[in-house]
Amino acid sequence: MQWIYLSPHLDDVALSCGGLVWEQTHSGLSASIWTICAGDPPDRPLSAFAQELHSRWATGPQASHLRRQEDIRSCSVLSAGYRHFPIPDCIYRYHPAGGDALYPTRQAIFGALHPAEDELVEQLSAELEHLLPPESSLVCPLTLGGHVDHQLTRRAAERLKIPVWYYADYPYAQEAESELATLERAGWERSLYAISPDALKAWEAAVAAHASQISTFWPDLQAMSRALQAYYARSGGIPLWKSPAKAG
Repeated sequence: MQWIYLSPHLDDVALSCGGLVWEQTHSGLSASIWTICAGDPPDRPLSAFAQELHSRWATGPQASHLRRQEDIRSCSVLSAGYRHFPIPDCIYRYHPAGGDALYPTRQAIFGALHPAEDELVEQLSAELEHLLPPESSLVCPLTLGGHVDHQLTRRAAERLKIPVWYYADYPYAQEAESELATLERAGWERSLYAISPDALKAWEAAVAAHASQISTFWPDLQAMSRALQAYYARSGGIPLWKSPAKAG
């Protein structure tokens, strides 16, 4: 059995369930992290918002390349395989007809997936169907927080019509207790996985490998480690869910 984790960005699986991935790979299971939005930006001027993020990440225009290198190091920490899909991050995507940036602001990236990307959902789903090995368990984000790239990933996975496990998108999961409770009242199957102290350390190290992204959520690595430890202690493990329709 091979576990395939779909990561919208180059840090989402490490953030959300890196400790579980480490536990699986160190108990004889195979696990791979497939990052959906790992491609390079188009060769054109970037939006002001994208440039602002590059500045905060201290990556400059090499952001995508540097972030892929970070992900390779992170996956190595977890002893997990990796695959980088060529779809650019939403901040680099433009309307195929008008040419305007589809997501030019922070508000836009946490809004609805643009209708112009319906075809991208279909294409991604077809590619996933072609690439997924037989006898694999697929895990995708619940889309807590509502980021458009998380929506893209989930919609493509759910078109496959196979059982799908879901992980809680961290750190957005910290503010989603009521949403998760609603899922369970609706009959979603929840499985809680305890991890070892070594797995927790590896989880922290895997997140730390995504050095350019730490400042997005925390002032420093120490704060990140404390936050992960507190989140795990509060959760009592790393949960995965299945919807009632796909719990078979």
